[in-house]
Amino acid sequence: MLRVLVGLAAAVVVLVGLSWAREIVGPLALAAVIVIICHPLQGLLRRRGWPMWTATTAVILLAYVILTTMALLLWFAGTQFARLVVDYLAQLRATVDGIEQWLADMGWDGRAADTVASFLEPSRLLGVATSVSGMVVGVAIGLFFVLAYVIFMAADAARYNRLRTVFGASVDGTLARVRTFTVGTRRYYIVNAIFGAIVAVIDGIALAAIGVPAPVVWAILAFVTNFIPNIGFVLGLIPPAVLALVVGGWPLFLAVIAIYSVVNVVLQVLVQPKFVADAVSLSLTLSFFSVIFWTFVIGPLGAILSIPLTLLVRALILEADPDARVLRWLSGDRDAAPVREPEEAPSGDDAAHTDDGPPTESSDSAGDPSD
Repeated sequence: MLRVLVGLAAAVVVLVGLSWAREIVGPLALAAVIVIICHPLQGLLRRRGWPMWTATTAVILLAYVILTTMALLLWFAGTQFARLVVDYLAQLRATVDGIEQWLADMGWDGRAADTVASFLEPSRLLGVATSVSGMVVGVAIGLFFVLAYVIFMAADAARYNRLRTVFGASVDGTLARVRTFTVGTRRYYIVNAIFGAIVAVIDGIALAAIGVPAPVVWAILAFVTNFIPNIGFVLGLIPPAVLALVVGGWPLFLAVIAIYSVVNVVLQVLVQPKFVADAVSLSLTLSFFSVIFWTFVIGPLGAILSIPLTLLVRALILEADPDARVLRWLSGDRDAAPVREPEEAPSGDDAAHTDDGPPTESSDSAGDPSD
């Protein structure tokens, strides 16, 4: 118990430090993730005979293209969102007043009606737009870290490649954990990018067809929020649904919700989690909690980086401890199970019969420690 308490105290100190330095930690984590995503390009070019410096330059250029594209998309979406709020300010206020009156007619007291209607206040929506475009600052700072990170990584690459030669088989576990983390991170973002692009195109076309203003902005928002596990669907739905309510009333509002429910729920809730689970081996509960936790610790970038950061913590703390196999399995790591998990747990009369041996006849024989 004392060791647990000391560990929790140390974790609190570390997390407070990360939160205090979030302006540096967030972009640095983003830069590291981008480098992890782009790094296989270096090995591919090296195998094709490219010199180290040209392969490293290609990695830097690819990382800059990704970060620049991300910054431009966020800037465009944030500024257009803010412009739409200003353009439809009068209609938005009229909608808020109408909702407050409707809630009052339904028997809600004034305070409850004001609380519900406050979510549609222009100042609140402008705050959302500012937070979206504000992520551009973190991405821009990440550009500097990517440049420095990749250059230093390339300079040390030859030394890192000699790690097993110097230390022998004793570092195999460490190398395996690093490989699991980097491969899982890379697969996670590839899967999310593919599904995000599909969802964004379908949502944008559907919103344009039913007459919702600025469908390109909502398509970009759907693509970005697809990288936020579990709650990204809701975050991407609220702004276009609110705008549809303002410009087209309840019929257009319900049409937007129906489109997102069909497209996003089928792809993001039913299909995508299967591919994500296979890529990173994280439970749905831990994925959901990690979004809230890392957003609280390092800000908005924490929502997008939540899965890699959780994978990193698991690799550093749980995977390095042979006694933490149960915790690893509870986190969703299937490789932590000592035996292959059964497809279906036995029940009823089948509980006493398994494929591994004869039926169990008594609890005494089943509980014999010598077995």
